[in-house]
Formats: sequence, structure tokens, C-alpha cells
Amino acid sequence: MSGTSSSAPGDFALTADPVLSRNALVRDENLRLDPDYVRDSWPKARVVVVDDAGRTPVDWLVRPGREFRETDAAAWDDAAGRDGRIRTRAGLDLAAAPPAEAVLLGESDGVPYWAMRADTGKTADSDVFAGEQGEWADLRAAGAVLDPLGAGLLTGAVATLNWHDRARFCAVDGTPTRPHNAGWARICGNGHEEYPRTDPAIICLVHDGADRVLLARQPVWPEGRYSVLAGFVESGESLEACVHREIGEEVGIAVSDVRYLGSQAWPFPRSLMLGFHAIGDPEVPLRPAEGEIADALWITRAQLRAALARGDWGSGPDPADAADPVAGPVVMLPGRVSIARTMLESWAAAGG
Repeated sequence: MSGTSSSAPGDFALTADPVLSRNALVRDENLRLDPDYVRDSWPKARVVVVDDAGRTPVDWLVRPGREFRETDAAAWDDAAGRDGRIRTRAGLDLAAAPPAEAVLLGESDGVPYWAMRADTGKTADSDVFAGEQGEWADLRAAGAVLDPLGAGLLTGAVATLNWHDRARFCAVDGTPTRPHNAGWARICGNGHEEYPRTDPAIICLVHDGADRVLLARQPVWPEGRYSVLAGFVESGESLEACVHREIGEEVGIAVSDVRYLGSQAWPFPRSLMLGFHAIGDPEVPLRPAEGEIADALWITRAQLRAALARGDWGSGPDPADAADPVAGPVVMLPGRVSIARTMLESWAAAGG
């Protein structure tokens, strides 16, 4: 069922780490369990404050947005990984001791980092960041331009805080729970502990082993926006079995030579995207799943490169592109914050 082999056609590897897998933060469970460390870390802590929409104050030199086109590629390259920084606050500016709902994320260069929710309704104009400049942004908007520390901090903060929001009652007896172990567990009055959940999902780049790649579009996406196929892992299912099942369900073809590429967190609200590639046959008719896939198509490597060159966030249909036989269908592709973008760029770079 795994379909792996040592001589799979068209084999390739990721050319870069997925954006949200970058992390300069040291996690240590022993620190979370040490009450002295938890107490003493707060006076020197920096805190990531996240609002109910998953946003935190961000400083950047290049602001992400759909207005960016190919001419901005150099600016994006200059910004990505260096010039996007989240704004943290000193722990003592927010509270005299770690609030019950705060989460100890870890350390970097000896600095403890925590995360906590902003009070409901607080924004950049509120007293949380009074007098400071900056714009509140979420991971989808800012993830691609955050430095590795900021990417790790915000990804971890959003994932754990989302879990806390949804785990306020015990799954065993239904009684209320409270935070435990510096935010890395919740415990009810009867002593039942629960830990942050992560929902695994596969995301698979299907290609023909040569020069064509399969893209698909969800019904809720704008016309022309495409990506690779993905789906959640079911209970009792292996990752490889999930790849076979999801591809078959979504576009009606069988795949072989399933190979792992890499992973990244996708905390919307708490997923882990596990990237694979697999071989499919372009001669088999595609049967998009009604209600799940609006359209699916095969494009060449040259056509994918043309789509990638339109910019990190994609551009609208351009008549000049549509008339170009090399460019082929005008498609918009995911931004760099998604592992799908890394997978597509890596496959495009692997060919001659």
C-alpha cells in the first residue's frame, strides 16, 4: 500500500524548509514542570500577545498583499526570513506573575517566551500596545516574512491557544478544566489530564514522474486559484493509506510511489500538514469529487514555472499570459506560508 521504492521516477526533495517549520525556539518539557523556573522566568519573559482572530503586532519592511507581482520578487527574497518581526511585550508589563491562561513556549538565547490571549476586543489601538506602531496580522498574512524565531513563536502560540479555547471541559467526565504545566496541559477537578491536540493531514503533490503535475481547486476558492491535494488522516489509518484514499476520493485516480517530503504546523485551528509526492497517470480521466473539488487539471513544468513567476500571492488572469502557449492555463498558486508552495517550487526546480 505504501508504494515506496528505491527507484521511483521523478523523485525529488524539498529545496527549502517549509515556512512554518522554521523555529529558533528551544522547547523543554522539564522547564514547564519546574515551578521555580516558571515563576522566576516571568520577570525576564517576552510575551506573544494573540487576539481572538489569531493576530499579533508585526513589523515588516515589505507588506504582503495581492498587489505584489513578479517585479517584487527581489523585495520578497530580501524580506523573507529576515525582515518580518513580531512585537512581544515584557511579562511584567502585562502581569506581576504568569497568568493562569498563559503558555510557556520555550527559550531563545536565554530569553523565556510566553504566549497569552489579548483581552477580548483589544486591538492595536488598545492599551495593550498603546503608543506603539505596528499592524496586527495573522500567520496567513505575515508567516512568510517572519524570521525563524517569530515564525516558531507565533505558530506555537496560535496552536496552543486555539487548543485551550476548545478544551475547557474534560473529555472524560465533562467537568471544567484549568491550565496545567505552564499551559501545556489542562486538568479537571477529578485529576484527568489532557494535552494539546494536533490533527494530522496529508498534502500530496501528484506528478507523472516526468513533466506534468496535478493541481485542483476547491469550490470556495476564487476562479483560477489552484493547489495540490490534501485531506485529514482518519482514525486507524496510516499516512500512506491516507494519500491513496484522499487522491482517489478527490480526483478519482490511483497513485503509486508515495514518498515523504516534509511537514509543517498549520494551526487553523490545530493541523499538522505532512507533505508527500506520488505518481499518477495523466491519461486516466479525472473525476473531481462533487462538493469538494471544483476543477482539477494537469499542467507542465514550464507552465508551473510561469505560474510561480507571477508572484508569491499570485496575480489575476492576464490576457497576455492566457495567449501564451507556454504559460498555458493562468493559475494562482498558494503563498509561501503554505507547505504547498514549497512543494511546488521544489518540484519545479527538480526538472531540467
